Amino acid sequence: MNRTKILKTPAAIALCCAVAGVGLAGCDEPEADAGSGSPTPTPTREADEELLTGTATITVGGHSVRVSCSGSPAGDRPVVVLLHGGGHDLSTMADLQRTLSADGRVCSYDRLGAGESDQPPGRQDYDAVGETLTGVLDQLVGDAPVVLAGHSMGGLIAARYAPDHQDRVRGLVLMDATSPTAVADLTSRIPESATGTAGDLRAETLAVYGGENPERLVFTDGEVRSAGDIPAEVIRHGREYFPDIVPEYGQGLEEDWAAGQEKWLAISTNSEPSTAENSGHDIYLDEPEVAVAAVERVVTGAAGG
Repeated sequence: MNRTKILKTPAAIALCCAVAGVGLAGCDEPEADAGSGSPTPTPTREADEELLTGTATITVGGHSVRVSCSGSPAGDRPVVVLLHGGGHDLSTMADLQRTLSADGRVCSYDRLGAGESDQPPGRQDYDAVGETLTGVLDQLVGDAPVVLAGHSMGGLIAARYAPDHQDRVRGLVLMDATSPTAVADLTSRIPESATGTAGDLRAETLAVYGGENPERLVFTDGEVRSAGDIPAEVIRHGREYFPDIVPEYGQGLEEDWAAGQEKWLAISTNSEPSTAENSGHDIYLDEPEVAVAAVERVVTGAAGG
């Protein structure tokens, strides 16, 4: 997996996995192939529908992008599109994809700079990663409605994308999504004068926010814009761990994280909050049943059920 920065301190590594939503050295989960068991499935096209099944590479904006799709269309059920966290790739959500695809169509992809997709040509903003997402949807989904289910940085990207694409995004599931005010949260919580582990953590996390991450995404704070009244679920972790990372500021970081999840509720007039009580940051791994149930509720609501 590509790396553009190696964080020096264990605390910075842990905080960037969670607060920044960017997993760098030491943050990766064990890989698995999406869409089926090992080895990676050979891509096939279903005879009548010309739908990709398995993992393949497509070209989006002149760049190679790895994609994976599973399951078959089911009536008015929207296609579920999974967005992995920073520093991860589509394989980390493979089990979730397999489970969800038992009831309908599910796709995922490696963003530029992640997994087996090409490197981005330079720094990226939310519009740039959104253009890649649009290209992926155009090729994999066409005009079909979608539910975006994103974890961490993937949740942030999904929530920034949905308001401008209400014609196709019919639902959202945000799993411990990076706060819409992540940069301000960090700089206000850990002062510039901090030294030692806290000072290193602050400096290195701000570097990640500034684009020193595998996807070269520059994190910018902003108000949460509405995507209308689409069904949306905002799930946050319930097992506190920031105090173990940086004791002096950890409880405050937990409070900031919870406040960030509350802010995401403004994404829709039909949003619901919940807490995965026994989960750390990786909710879909710690309590997969919570993630599955949330996606199914949103899909049902999006389909008019």
